Amino acid sequence: MTAVDLAFDEQEYLPAVAQDAETGEVLMLAYVTEEALERTRETGYAHYYSRSRDELWKKGGTSGHTQEIEEVRVDCDGDALLYVVHQDGGACHTGYESCFYRTVDGEEVGEQVFDPDTVY
Repeated sequence: MTAVDLAFDEQEYLPAVAQDAETGEVLMLAYVTEEALERTRETGYAHYYSRSRDELWKKGGTSGHTQEIEEVRVDCDGDALLYVVHQDGGACHTGYESCFYRTVDGEEVGEQVFDPDTVY
């Protein structure tokens, strides 16, 4: 499947960070399975695995806010992925451009780009 060995954890997950290809902003962190990574590579759109719902999902499947893949990178240990993406709409289900929209002190530093109540 890949030219490098991937070190999936004992539950068969790898963390995947999504980064905006144009701005470099970190958009989100999610998990992938081997199947999610295969689907991502086949379709050119980000797929992840929801641990809480126990299912494969395409980013934007409900909201329409997809992530088109520019490149998938793997870290030096083979235990994390970087999805370099072209984000259409907000990346966060809360309506923010990035899931990292607040500081540890609770200050909002990101921009809300859609109303989740009208999308979900």
